[in-house]
Amino acid sequence: MFRAIPDEEAAATVEAAWDQGIRYFDTAPFYGAGLSEIRLGDVLSQHPRDEFVLSTKVGRVILDEIEDPAARDLGEKGGLFEHGRPNKMVNDYTAEATLRSIEDSLKRLRTDRLDIVWVHDVAQDFYGDEWPAAHESARTGAFRVLQTLREEGVIKAWGLGVNRVEPLELTLDLDEPKPDAFLLAGRYTLLDHDRALQRLLPDAATQGVDIVVGGPYSSGILAGGTHFDYQKAPAAVIDKVERIKALAERHRIGVKAAALQFSLAHSATVAAVPGATKPSRIAEDLAALDETVPAAFWTALREQKPITDSAPVPAA
Repeated sequence: MFRAIPDEEAAATVEAAWDQGIRYFDTAPFYGAGLSEIRLGDVLSQHPRDEFVLSTKVGRVILDEIEDPAARDLGEKGGLFEHGRPNKMVNDYTAEATLRSIEDSLKRLRTDRLDIVWVHDVAQDFYGDEWPAAHESARTGAFRVLQTLREEGVIKAWGLGVNRVEPLELTLDLDEPKPDAFLLAGRYTLLDHDRALQRLLPDAATQGVDIVVGGPYSSGILAGGTHFDYQKAPAAVIDKVERIKALAERHRIGVKAAALQFSLAHSATVAAVPGATKPSRIAEDLAALDETVPAAFWTALREQKPITDSAPVPAA
């Protein structure tokens, strides 16, 4: 996303995850114009297919035509994946494009099936005020195709993979098609959770729609990085992170532990995708899950307002 990662480092990261018991892997054609899928497939094809859960995304078709990755129009996400393949990417949520995208992903991933398919980025950060039109195109195209594939047993589940709450709320209001789950990135974290708590998470829990939390470290700022929401973190966010760090130090816990455990504490959230890029990060993430966070820390967070009073926290 932010740097050129050698093939060997990418492979070692996936192998480290496998060796330490991780069995859910998420990717997308968008990530490096197919590079993420190719690299993931190279490693996972060496393991028994029935032993892991695999998800990828539809909404972008990768062409053989070449373009300058740095010149792509990615809405608010300009500059991402400059170090990926230079293949041209076309946004397309129609039924035909959805089927083609799945077929191409299967080839890149070197597998015969997908478990979960997410409809990718039908939201404001990529389409601005035109996002409802993108969502409607997906509703009449990708949504219906994926529901049919699920009913036929070709895939096990489908939903949306987005960075904004509103498209998910709109999807929950539909009479049909009905999703199984959502991948929500960056909107249920220590730094940003108010909007998701107001309606989305309660409604999702009521309807039995699971939430996979993407980006629990808010693009890295909660894990020692400098990015928030895929861009350089603004001063207000840095200040909030410093206050969280100070509380964490006072209670002798890691910020990563607080961030990861907070994202998984809500009854609607079922998994988190931290997005490791180095083998060592896998052990750090697992240690963060196992770290004991005292109840006093969560109380202090509420009192100082980094988290809202209504946000569930892990049991002591």
